[in-house]
Amino acid sequence: MSKAIKEFIKMESAGGIVLGIAAIFALIFSNLGATSETYQHFIHFDLSFAGEEAHAAGHHGFSVHHFINDALMAIFFLLVGLEIKREMLEGELSNISQVILPAVGAIGGLIMPALIFYGFTYDKPDYVGGWAIPAATDIAFAVGVVSLFGKRVPLSIKVFLLTLAIIDDLCAIVIIALFYSSNINLAALVGAAVCLVVLFAINKAKVIKITPYMIVGLILWFLVFKSGLHATLAGVLLAFAIPLRTGDKEHNPLHKLEHLLHYPVSFIVLPIFAFANAGVSLEGLGLDDLKHPLSMGSALGLLIGKQIGIFGTCFVVIKAGWAKLPSGATWFQMYAVSILCGIGFTMSLFIAGLANTEKLESFDTASKLGVLSGSIIAAVLGYIVMSMAIRGKEPIENEEEAEKVEA
Repeated sequence: MSKAIKEFIKMESAGGIVLGIAAIFALIFSNLGATSETYQHFIHFDLSFAGEEAHAAGHHGFSVHHFINDALMAIFFLLVGLEIKREMLEGELSNISQVILPAVGAIGGLIMPALIFYGFTYDKPDYVGGWAIPAATDIAFAVGVVSLFGKRVPLSIKVFLLTLAIIDDLCAIVIIALFYSSNINLAALVGAAVCLVVLFAINKAKVIKITPYMIVGLILWFLVFKSGLHATLAGVLLAFAIPLRTGDKEHNPLHKLEHLLHYPVSFIVLPIFAFANAGVSLEGLGLDDLKHPLSMGSALGLLIGKQIGIFGTCFVVIKAGWAKLPSGATWFQMYAVSILCGIGFTMSLFIAGLANTEKLESFDTASKLGVLSGSIIAAVLGYIVMSMAIRGKEPIENEEEAEKVEA
């Protein structure tokens, strides 16, 4: 591997860049004449090879799209779960005083976008179920944009953004479990519960090899998939069963698995997801389509709801004396971060797919249009505002200095 490629992979912004390229390719492929038909055929190709009789009987098979969203994304949620557990036990989420500000910011950034979305869709039963679409932040893109500024952005701002995004992901997981699961299969659910008991028993037995967890985890995924809960939740459940031996770096399954999954998820799983879900045909679309309740609710929820919800709640909490402004940070920088949290992309597209229970083409097109437009504007606007917020700031050249700023 060339030195340039190695340096690119090590860049904090690399994951967001690859994700953006995958989304651009999806838009190109879904709008280029014959390529558009090939793209759709590939995404909806039936991997179960169910015949016409099976389809007529109501069996719709297991498509490439299903495989990506239900199986590959379970790996992404496994990594998210590992990060959340690690942060809760030995990271930013283990210190309650450091959690207060990003936690209230995350909650405000969830409620306000949902209210804006509801304002556009409350009288449209087919669309109102998508209220959670603009509620999530894309951690790869948001962190990627901030990392473009290098060491000119205070470390405390990066920590605030990462902690908020992790809590945001945790909220999204709870929302998916509570609001986007249906037709519960009790037998499969009981089977999944048994798998969880087995996983925690293995943990209790102090087994540090990853293989036994993965074997039971695969069975857990299948049972959760059959249970009516969304299959990706199996990834989170498995993550919380992986042991973290604090202070033991050599025999630490959680750290090992997290390190093992980081690059594959960033450079394979998420780009494939983006390619499969960001493709929206722009043929015949006009201003009226942008005015569609779903498009407006998704776009403005991300662009306006996030910055009002996050910045507004943080402002109130800090002024009330319940938390402090991150060390070395300014209100202007906090506002820039609040805008960047409006980049919803991955999780927003994922939730949009779950919310489209009736499989309406209008829902699919309008929600994707809203998420893409809202996320792009939030990224550009957030970059401009952050540029203004750090103008004249000298970069902190080493980690020791950064830690001094934090102290």
